Amino acid sequence: MDQQAHPTKTTLPGIGIRYDLVTLGGKHVSVVVRNDGRRYLGFHDPEDDDACTNTVPLDPGEAAALANLLIPEQLDPVRNEIEIDLVTEHIPITAKSPYGGRTLGDTQARSRTGASIVAVLRRTGATPSPTPDFRFATGDTLVVVGTREGVDAVADLIAGG
Repeated sequence: MDQQAHPTKTTLPGIGIRYDLVTLGGKHVSVVVRNDGRRYLGFHDPEDDDACTNTVPLDPGEAAALANLLIPEQLDPVRNEIEIDLVTEHIPITAKSPYGGRTLGDTQARSRTGASIVAVLRRTGATPSPTPDFRFATGDTLVVVGTREGVDAVADLIAGG
């Protein structure tokens, strides 16, 4: 499973912006984007994260070519054979909803509509893949995935229709 990289951004006053990325293997790479548009790829000493051991200046065309090489190709063999019409929507639990304070299992959303509640967003955080005993609260936002008809049916169900 791919892990999401988390680059950091540092403003360099009078120079530009430095983006840093530490790889899963512990390597530190940076890109400095100067105010004049020039870019530099930097490699850092594993013993001293602040010491840049080598830089590669890139003109705009070289930077664009390197970026294109680094972007993974989008492989979608299923889409080439079958058209899948899935939608994702955010559906709020309002004060009028009969499901505020009740569990996901109480909705029977998937069996009734064919759509799935894949996450619940709450002011205090997100709950991905909620279990049937997850209790909704007024103000929650449900992330629902399914066909247009199924997602609309979940919206009606949650609204009390």
